[in-house]
Amino acid sequence: MKQPMLRKLGVSSAISLLAVTAVHAEDPIDLTIVSWGGAYTESQVRAYHDPYTAVKDHITIINDDGSANALAGLRAQSMAGNVTWDLVDMLPSDAQLACDEGIIMPIDHDEMLAPAPDGTPASEDFLPGSLGECFIPQILYSTVITYNTEMFPANNQPDSVEDFFNLEDFPGRRALQDRPAGSLEWALLADGVATEDIYDVLATEEGVDRAFAKLDTIKDNLIFWTEGAQSPQLLADKEVAFSTGYNGRIFNAAQVEGQPFDIIWDGQIVEWDGWVVPYGANQEEVLEYVYWATDTQRLADQAKYISYGPARASSAPLVGEHADLGIDMNPHMPSNPANYQSPIVLDNDFWTDYGDELRERFANWMLRG
Repeated sequence: MKQPMLRKLGVSSAISLLAVTAVHAEDPIDLTIVSWGGAYTESQVRAYHDPYTAVKDHITIINDDGSANALAGLRAQSMAGNVTWDLVDMLPSDAQLACDEGIIMPIDHDEMLAPAPDGTPASEDFLPGSLGECFIPQILYSTVITYNTEMFPANNQPDSVEDFFNLEDFPGRRALQDRPAGSLEWALLADGVATEDIYDVLATEEGVDRAFAKLDTIKDNLIFWTEGAQSPQLLADKEVAFSTGYNGRIFNAAQVEGQPFDIIWDGQIVEWDGWVVPYGANQEEVLEYVYWATDTQRLADQAKYISYGPARASSAPLVGEHADLGIDMNPHMPSNPANYQSPIVLDNDFWTDYGDELRERFANWMLRG
């Protein structure tokens, strides 16, 4: 009678054999990673996804461009008890709401994220204010006002938020994202409110009314965009003279595609963007991926493909040239000192507290004739 395999080989030999077998025959795993699409997702694919799956060839990453509606999508999946997303790229204010609602995982930053190369723990290496209870930042980016240089005379090019609202000196249609965050801040800045006072003013009923009144002055010349790719396309087609947009999308259109766009860095809306892990996700594999994809080198690598600043201090010195264009990426970063002279840092606590109410009012305002 044959002995059981474990006894025949001996316990230690059997365990070694199983370990080797596991390394070479891991079950295939699909990870659905949700992001914003376009040039941004491409930068993640090249900096994170492809290098990771080249090493872990049993992993297949499925890209889903659903981040524009990430919070609603997570809520719906959670309520249905059918979570199909494994990792979601999300804005911090939405991440905090999802965290408060218990549909995404809290993150122990120093336990779950890699330290810096010199041993600095993650909680001290990620830039101040970027980490959230359930939020792992990747990048610092900004929403900016940009314009098609061919639609204005060479001696009369716009250079400020006020110019976006100045129809007399800078005529033409404008495109604005269909969300209040950024739009209301710019309206107050253009109406004379100092950058440091914007959220104090916006926290009052009178301040909200003032912001909407300023937006009313350009309402007849506005069209609205939802997806990040729409902004540069509207400018390229000359359907609008100005558009708000993500600085990385505009960089890609201008530097890679050669579009005649210029960025107005005045009043850039600075934000973090990063990962959240839904409850119900393939957590073991996802957390292993996140540990790798948010280390110092990987965050610096993303800056080779798009002009978003890495969220780690230790990554900044590693930012160099664009992988395809060979141009220095530092002057194109929102955090570059030449660009960071009058930023509006999006107040995520404000938008967590007031966001639902202001989104509803903004949606109704967009629909008004």
